[in-house]
Amino acid sequence: EFDSVFDLYKRVKPALNSKIKEIKRENFDYIKEEDIWNYLIQNKWSKDKGLVLCDVVDDILHVDIKKLDKYVKEKMKKVKEDLLIEELDLI
Repeated sequence: EFDSVFDLYKRVKPALNSKIKEIKRENFDYIKEEDIWNYLIQNKWSKDKGLVLCDVVDDILHVDIKKLDKYVKEKMKKVKEDLLIEELDLI
């Protein structure tokens, strides 16, 4: 049992680090631990009920890298579009 989401994040950090090492070996250097975490929160865990620590770790270690890559690229594209809109508003 965890007092906060941050406590859970700290507890699974070794699994996140392990997955990042695997991802970097496959040349996805721009993907960060937070991307894995946010992807799983939005696309997996929001639908699941009664998750336990072993489920969370398993999801991290077995996250689909291609789907994660697509998620990160879409997120980066959105940020870029938002920045362009902000720049246009300044003109």
